[in-house]
Amino acid sequence: MTLPPEISEAKPRRRFSSPLLPIFLIVAVDVLGFTIILPLLPFYSERLGASATAVGELVATYAVCQLIAGPILGQWSDRVGRRPVLLISQAGTLGGFLLLAFSTHIWMLFVARAIDGATAGNLSIAQAYISDMTKPEERAKSFAVIGIAFGLGFLVGPAISGYLAHFGYQAPIFAASGLSLTTILCTYFLLPRREVVHEHREAEGDAGPGGRRLPLISWGQYSRYFRDRELARLLAQWLLFSFSFSTFISGFALFAERRYQWNGHPVGVREVGYIFAFNGFLGIIMQGGVVGRMVKWLGERKVVRLGFVTAMLGYAAVGLTRTIGQLLWVTAFTSVGGAGLRPALTSLVTQKAGKREQGVIIGLTQSLMSIAQIAAPVVSGVLIDRRHLTIWAIWGGVLGGAALFFEPRRYAHDSAAL
Repeated sequence: MTLPPEISEAKPRRRFSSPLLPIFLIVAVDVLGFTIILPLLPFYSERLGASATAVGELVATYAVCQLIAGPILGQWSDRVGRRPVLLISQAGTLGGFLLLAFSTHIWMLFVARAIDGATAGNLSIAQAYISDMTKPEERAKSFAVIGIAFGLGFLVGPAISGYLAHFGYQAPIFAASGLSLTTILCTYFLLPRREVVHEHREAEGDAGPGGRRLPLISWGQYSRYFRDRELARLLAQWLLFSFSFSTFISGFALFAERRYQWNGHPVGVREVGYIFAFNGFLGIIMQGGVVGRMVKWLGERKVVRLGFVTAMLGYAAVGLTRTIGQLLWVTAFTSVGGAGLRPALTSLVTQKAGKREQGVIIGLTQSLMSIAQIAAPVVSGVLIDRRHLTIWAIWGGVLGGAALFFEPRRYAHDSAAL
């Protein structure tokens, strides 16, 4: 039976909010897979004979491939639709995990991470999907779904890795592979086959909060954003924040293995996984309402300043710790004081851009983060390989402190009087 035109046109409209649940499941499971691998990869690589320098290069390989392929996947999803490209991206992640699990040589690890990086578009495409399917006034609430998924992933994923590592290093990787397969099934069966773009999307010319990342050969188009002195300063702060954070995340497992003892043996996957889970737990508490109150009370400008001061002191102090107890106190201080840094800095950056340019600006910040994720692991690996453990930690703090020198003199907006 053929439906009347008015009913057939109205039917897709009722699905604008329907993808939120499957998108939440997709992002949550995807982040779980990523965070399961996070504390494991350095130890797994060392077991196959990789040095700390090689581990840093391995982590950077993923970011290099992501930087090159990310804009291509984004543009492709604009042409053929979000769902098919999301499936391809997820299939690449699954293939990378499986190759990682069965790797017997270091070169296989590099191939596995390159495959995963070259198809790493899950989050950006999921963000673009929400942007397509929701009204502008509903998007902020919709994107909170992704924030919740990230928080849960960073709490549960490392803990799962730490627990399963007791059964062998392959066990967490197989768990991540199973979760990746679950995201494929969720995407295939739960996301609508027919994608309906909200009518406001084209009127806005919005590139989407996922960000419209430009290909490497088109980076000259970004130069005009750096000609705005205030925006250039904010972008410099973003790069230094990314470099500092990536230094800590990429090098911490190798640092902890060489610095701390637990029950008479060097710290391993289990202990690092639980430490990351502890940080994730603090992050959920802070994001659950504390950060919002901080911004209302202090204003975004002061929250950013507090975050960089905390990073400078906290990361440097990690290098002075000698026990896990001391480490937990320092990381708690760093997590609590710096919890508002990323969202407040992101807000300030996007406020400097016009409404039609926010997607490109966010794409630029993603590209700058990819650059940091390429350089930071390599520097970390070299420093740790040469046993410069304290210097590694202080270096992360110096990067956070250096960002204070790029604080803009004027802000487009601040949510509290200064």
